[in-house]
Amino acid sequence: MEDAKIVQLYWDRNELAIPVTADKYGSYCASIANNILDSREDAEECVNDTYLNAWNAMPPHRPGILPAFLGKITRNLSLNRYKHNIAGKRGGGQAAVVLDEIAELVSDGDSVEREIDRRELAKAIDAFLDGLSARKRNIFVRRYWYFDSISDIASRFGMTENNVSVTLNRLRLKLRNYLLERGFEL
Repeated sequence: MEDAKIVQLYWDRNELAIPVTADKYGSYCASIANNILDSREDAEECVNDTYLNAWNAMPPHRPGILPAFLGKITRNLSLNRYKHNIAGKRGGGQAAVVLDEIAELVSDGDSVEREIDRRELAKAIDAFLDGLSARKRNIFVRRYWYFDSISDIASRFGMTENNVSVTLNRLRLKLRNYLLERGFEL
C-alpha cells in the first residue's frame, strides 16, 4: 500500500493503519530499535509503541515521508529506553559505543537556555552533512542516526571495517573543526 494511503488510514482513524504499517515498516523500525537496544523484548516494545505514537500523532500531523516519521519515533523511543536501561545498569547494544564516539561533539546539559544553541547546532550539522559526498554522508548517518555497527556499514558499502573506522574518525574530526570554526563550544 502507498504511504499516502497508509497516512490516510490514520487520519480516518481506521484500525487497519497499524497492521498495514507493521507489515510495511515493521522490519525497518525493528532494525533501528535493535541497533540501539540489543534486546529483542525492549525493541519489540519500542516498535509497538511507535505504532501507538503514530496513531496519536496523526492527526493533526500528516508526515510527508512516512518511513522517516516512523524511524524518528522508533529512534527516540529506543534512546529513551536505552537511558532507562542504563540507569538500571541493564544497558547494551550499539548505543553505548556510538554515543562514546560522538560524545565530545554534543553537550548533555538540559537547561532551557541551551535550546536555541541546540537548534543552531542541528542546522550546522545539517549544513556539514550537505557538504559531504553522498557516500560519506550515508556512512555517517548509518552510524550516528541508525546506530549501525562498523561491520554492518562495511558490508553495506563494500569497505573494510578498518576503512569505515578511519572514515568515521576523519568525519568526526572534520565535523569538530567545522563546528569550532562556527563558534560552537565543544
